[in-house]
Amino acid sequence: MRIFDPHIHMTSRTTDDYEAMHAAGVRAVVEPAFWLGQPRTGVDSFIDYFDALLGWERFRAAQFGIAHHCTIALNPKEANDPRCTPVLDLLPRYLAKDGVVAVGEVGFDSMTEAEETAFTRQLELAGEHGLPAMVHTPHRDKLAGTHRTLELVAAVGLPAGHVLVDHLNEVTVDVVDDAGAWMGFSIYPDTKMDPHRMVAILERRGLDRVLVNSAADWGRSDPLTTRQTGDAMLAAGFSDDDVDRVLWRNPVEFYGQSGRLLLETPQVKATDTFEGSSVLRGERAS
Repeated sequence: MRIFDPHIHMTSRTTDDYEAMHAAGVRAVVEPAFWLGQPRTGVDSFIDYFDALLGWERFRAAQFGIAHHCTIALNPKEANDPRCTPVLDLLPRYLAKDGVVAVGEVGFDSMTEAEETAFTRQLELAGEHGLPAMVHTPHRDKLAGTHRTLELVAAVGLPAGHVLVDHLNEVTVDVVDDAGAWMGFSIYPDTKMDPHRMVAILERRGLDRVLVNSAADWGRSDPLTTRQTGDAMLAAGFSDDDVDRVLWRNPVEFYGQSGRLLLETPQVKATDTFEGSSVLRGERAS
């Protein structure tokens, strides 16, 4: 089973996680820029974080045979902090870089006017840079947030097929499906979906435009829930090809719209120096 986890925050995870993920079949990941759990106090901290996503984390993943990509954005939570919003002016520098496969996470947290302003601008940036957009739906008022998300996507003119609306559930999936956008589901303990609920949705609506992710981060989470979902699909009667479509070909199709997937991972040894690595230089493997 080959797995592409399209949403996981490896900055928050250990090298043991990388090793376990590779053993479970994970060969590629996308790491969205997100809130680190503590408020940033200025734009410079975003610069350091973005640089780490593009360099150090890709190097770290390659040591375990995993191709690392990222998405870059001002996240919804920090869109409410005037100390953070100037980073919007710096995003074009990063959205042009190799390995950045979408603008994200963007969207809503508390459904504020400031969030909507930042969200709209970043949808525009996605269009300007020819990148897909990864959208975070709010933890509260999720259905209302999903409706407003789709309204803003339409208003900006970004094609629905270039938009991934993430953290969906049984209440929000049909709204996004009807709009023609991609549907993301986080298999995350307690607060989001589990493998069996995910299988039920796949049985009901099919496999197209569906991405399954672990969203593993600094909270109580599990980077192997993608594999658990694949096993649950097989147990429910889905074929190996069905699993491959959901866990590999679908994320490749969505993020492939960026033209920047780096799926031939350079094999970097743990003893190699970061500064001399081809990963740091942003080179594709031959």
